[in-house]
Amino acid sequence: MADAHTHPGEPEPTASDIRLVIAASSAGTIFEWYDFFIYGALGAILSRTFFPTGNATLEMLLFWLVFAVGFGFRPLGAILFGYLGDKLGRKYTFLVTVTLMGVATAGVGMVPSAESIGWWAPGIVIFLRILQGLALGGEYGGAAIYVAEHSPPDRRGFFTGFIQSSVVGGFVLSLVVVLACKGAMSTETWNEWGWRVPFLLSVLLLAVSLWMRVKLNESPVFKAMKEEGELAGNPFVESFTYPGNKKRLFIALFGVGAGLTAIWYCSMFYGLSFLKGQMRMEDTIAEIIVGIAALSGMAFYVLAGKLSDRVGRKKPIVLGYVAILALLFPLFWWIGASANPALVAANRDKAVVVAGSDCDYIWYAAEQETPCAKMLADLSGVGVAYSRAEASELSVTVGGEPLSLEQYAFDDKAERSKQLAAWLGEAGYNLGKVTPTFTQGFMVYLGMFGLMLLSAVTYGPVAALLTEMFPARIRYSSMSIPYHIGTGYFGGFLPFVSALIVALTGDPYSGLWYTWVVTAVALLVAWWGLKSGPPRDFEEAEAA
Repeated sequence: MADAHTHPGEPEPTASDIRLVIAASSAGTIFEWYDFFIYGALGAILSRTFFPTGNATLEMLLFWLVFAVGFGFRPLGAILFGYLGDKLGRKYTFLVTVTLMGVATAGVGMVPSAESIGWWAPGIVIFLRILQGLALGGEYGGAAIYVAEHSPPDRRGFFTGFIQSSVVGGFVLSLVVVLACKGAMSTETWNEWGWRVPFLLSVLLLAVSLWMRVKLNESPVFKAMKEEGELAGNPFVESFTYPGNKKRLFIALFGVGAGLTAIWYCSMFYGLSFLKGQMRMEDTIAEIIVGIAALSGMAFYVLAGKLSDRVGRKKPIVLGYVAILALLFPLFWWIGASANPALVAANRDKAVVVAGSDCDYIWYAAEQETPCAKMLADLSGVGVAYSRAEASELSVTVGGEPLSLEQYAFDDKAERSKQLAAWLGEAGYNLGKVTPTFTQGFMVYLGMFGLMLLSAVTYGPVAALLTEMFPARIRYSSMSIPYHIGTGYFGGFLPFVSALIVALTGDPYSGLWYTWVVTAVALLVAWWGLKSGPPRDFEEAEAA
């Protein structure tokens, strides 16, 4: 069979051909991830618009749960579009995925609020998120393989690094569009209907993406397989029956997909949510800082891919995992202390302790049943850290000083929220949004940039690695299925699980344990399963 980037009877792709392939594939990837991420960038507004419960913590958790639903359907999209990509071709398959994504995203911007149509609103949003998940399940594998199969083997990591960087580009573009729209409107207009504009702009991005991708030719590797009659009969079935592929799927899922996306989503979405939520930073400033950190880190995804062409794919990924395990908590401690030093000091010096019995905090309940659980929910709702202790009677101390709970309106949620805010304010807690100084903002940027670098090291070489791990005849299916199970479940559910852990424990940093544990497992699997040495095509690696 032809090698990884030539087709019998056709000339070698020229430099301009490669540039067009990379540009069109990367632009489409940016636009498609923009469509997917714009939902996450507008969490506060969407949670109120589509999931009104009267419980701020529950609204946000429901929002992140629906955010995760889209990720949950990515593996199904990988199966469906992976099958089509291995049977019908790379080009036409990701033309379909980008169209589906654009239509579904624009649809979110046209869904009436829950106030207007009741629970039909979240139901429609969930359906559109499912369509987005299906589309994204087919998009990434198609774009990565398309670029990889046009690339010379010794530059495959470098060229596919642009696809990896484009995922970050979609996140950055979503923040830029949100900030631009907010800046062009009054606060009232933005909150009322202006937030819909970023979703509707997806139609324009879809048109540009289709225009660029229609001009592309089919992958030379797919052409060669089709001409030689080597297309898979059933790519999905062969992905599990091809000799040695089950082991490769296991390694790709737990050693690559799960680890790198837990790091990625922790760095991007959880980092932004941490600043706007637990650290109470003013929303626009937090979005600007995270956006600049992501933008300035984009080039390192390409550089990490290029580095892997020289040192192999395994080294950067394994070393990146080790660095995350060592630095994840210190970086977030740094970010928290820089973003809101007064709140961190209050949490340390004026610690809140809730003592009592019947303190079972039920996160999905609009209202808790017992006084102790109501107190925990109230503290979680305002984002104040707390610790718990067992006692026969309910008591709450702030910095060792007891609160007079006889005055607490346990039966009136609005009234007791005001009372709690007043008590905490007297103790030194500032529960309003804070605007950091330039120095504080720069320190936050450095911490976020550090997270971006660690994400780049693990994520940059992955498109090339996964392409080389699997035979060409079932490559689209075989790399897409484990990648999207890993990203869909271990990465996509990260914001929800992390936020839930924080809500249940009262520790603003406790949600990081999810990322740490997933990364630790990924390190063990990658260390054991990934092949060392220089990069090699699948056929060469199997013959060695």
